[in-house]
Amino acid sequence: MATLSSPLRVCRGILKELRYMQGPSYKESMAYSYVMDQFRKNKVTGERYCRAQQEAHHASHTYLCLLASTRSHLVLHDLYHKKGERSPEQVAGLVGLRLPTQPGGKGWEK
Repeated sequence: MATLSSPLRVCRGILKELRYMQGPSYKESMAYSYVMDQFRKNKVTGERYCRAQQEAHHASHTYLCLLASTRSHLVLHDLYHKKGERSPEQVAGLVGLRLPTQPGGKGWEK
């Protein structure tokens, strides 16, 4: 997290993740209300600049990172763990290898 993006981008990112998790009715959820209240409460005005706002922005950016990472983890978990037992040829292909073949062109047989 070397650079933090703008608070508006972070807010939009969090809302995008909520929409992905909860579907089109995400605006009726308590999470949506809480996120919007927090962003409105910590909005910077012309006469106010404080450390608490920076901490809130950092916490929201961290929360966005958590939501996006959790979604990516679930996608990868579904991709690699819900397919059941794989054949040795498929497992070798996942890591870019090929099984040796018998002379005469036939593969290994059980």
